[in-house]
Amino acid sequence: MKRLSIRTSGTEDAVDLTGRLQEEAVRSGVREGALLVHCPHTTAGVLINEGHDPDVIRDVRMVFGRLAPPDLPYRHGEGNSPAHLKSALAGCQVLVPIEEGRLVLGTWQRVLLMEWDGPRNREVWLTVLPGRAEADGATR
Repeated sequence: MKRLSIRTSGTEDAVDLTGRLQEEAVRSGVREGALLVHCPHTTAGVLINEGHDPDVIRDVRMVFGRLAPPDLPYRHGEGNSPAHLKSALAGCQVLVPIEEGRLVLGTWQRVLLMEWDGPRNREVWLTVLPGRAEADGATR
């Protein structure tokens, strides 16, 4: 397993991981398979969405903010209950196909680390999963 260190810059932040993930996919040497991207934090998450138009991320933040507003009578005492809920909504992992040694994403898709309780030092854990033929030692 590979661990990427990421420093988020705001209370809520979106960090595009796609370039670094692509480098890891290539470095792995796996031609066909998948890359599991896991966020081991309870106040951050990972998702795949549009990464080119910043209004998409603004809209994601707006909707998540309405689903987990700061002014509810939360019982969790640390003061970051909305961040925990936003993390649960975003999810903690994504699985990205690898084909011909490269990540397979749609034209506008990017893999994003979503920070909900920053700024912080975060990690993202990566596991390359070779396809069946590669796992069996076969080559193309």
